[in-house]
Amino acid sequence: MKNVTFRTEGMSCPSCVKKIEVAVSRLPGVSTVQVLFTTAKVKTSFDETLTNESIIAATIDRLGYHVL
Repeated sequence: MKNVTFRTEGMSCPSCVKKIEVAVSRLPGVSTVQVLFTTAKVKTSFDETLTNESIIAATIDRLGYHVL
C-alpha cells in the first residue's frame, strides 16, 4: 500500500469533501481516503498495482477541484 497526500484548491464547503471522498474511494485499489477541508488536503492509501497518483489526481480534477 502506498500513502499519498494531495494538496487541493477549490473546496468551498463540506459537500465538496463528500464529493471527493466518494469519487476517490470508488477507484480500484483505493483502501482509504480522507479529505481535510480546513487544510485542503486529500489523504489516500492505495494499491499501486491497481491505481496510481495520476489517476487519483485526474479524478479530483474532473470533479472541478485543482490538485497542486
